[in-house]
Amino acid sequence: MTIELLIQAIVRQTTILIAHLATSRGARAPLAQVADQVFIELVRELERQGVSRKVSADMFGLGLRTYRRKIQRMTESATERGRSLWEVVLEHVRQHGLVTRLELLTRFSHDDEAQVRAVLRELCESQLVFSSGVGSSTSYRAASNEELASLKRKHGGEGADELLLALMFREGTLTARETAEHAQADLAEVEATLSRLVAAGRLERVTPDSAAEPRYRARELVVPLGAPVGWEAAVFDHYKALVTTVLGRLRDDRPSALDDQVGGSTYTIDVWDEHPMAEEVYGALGRARASLGELRSRVLAHNAQRPVPEHHTRVVVYVGQSLVREGREHGD
Repeated sequence: MTIELLIQAIVRQTTILIAHLATSRGARAPLAQVADQVFIELVRELERQGVSRKVSADMFGLGLRTYRRKIQRMTESATERGRSLWEVVLEHVRQHGLVTRLELLTRFSHDDEAQVRAVLRELCESQLVFSSGVGSSTSYRAASNEELASLKRKHGGEGADELLLALMFREGTLTARETAEHAQADLAEVEATLSRLVAAGRLERVTPDSAAEPRYRARELVVPLGAPVGWEAAVFDHYKALVTTVLGRLRDDRPSALDDQVGGSTYTIDVWDEHPMAEEVYGALGRARASLGELRSRVLAHNAQRPVPEHHTRVVVYVGQSLVREGREHGD
């Protein structure tokens, strides 16, 4: 019961974060895929942990057959095996210029109709496809290259490189295909970005050019304090560090101790305007940044004198601080 309450609380806090990210800086990011993505990511992680599909189905409260069908429906079109329904519907619309809903439902008749409708709705919400009309005669067309470029400029592509670097820095060496899968992004766009980052010296290709599928690695990730771009990468990096730390503690059954090498602590301190130690408390984040920044500089200087061995330990320290104004109405 305690674990269930913890999961529910974490889900709630995560949804709050996602909602704020989706609307940050005036954006209205599409969320239609989030629920399905959560399910699929949970399925994959359970499989990575060695949990059988029968047990996983029980954990989701589903029968094994229903569970398998749901996975298949979300990851593969029944009409075209080996490809997602989202992918094949978008490709069909792009190839045929203008198609009606009835034509699409007929074309993908082997797939669940509700799922096809959901994919169409999602494609329209993400503005990859535009629709007109009502009912079965609703027509769909794919966004042109010019419209896609305009949409990308409108949503702001700044910071995308940093976000991809943050992903690769934390995940280790990845192929372009693996990177696209992690980032839920178009493979061609990811390949172009990787090539650009390699050329700029921000990414390292760690396999020979002749390799069938090259792998890439980010040696470092630096988002300068106050940088106008790259905040998305910083948010991801903070969140990834937090999750990794919690997972590390979950795998360690020992009780916490002051000399732990893996762990975290949260300190809540109440101060007010006239409090004699208020400024000292407010400055805790700045002092931690300065101390850790100085330590990292010394380590980098030392490491620059000799190559870092292949087998080494990466220590990730996350520091965060927030201010919660108590006893005041919102807007005060």
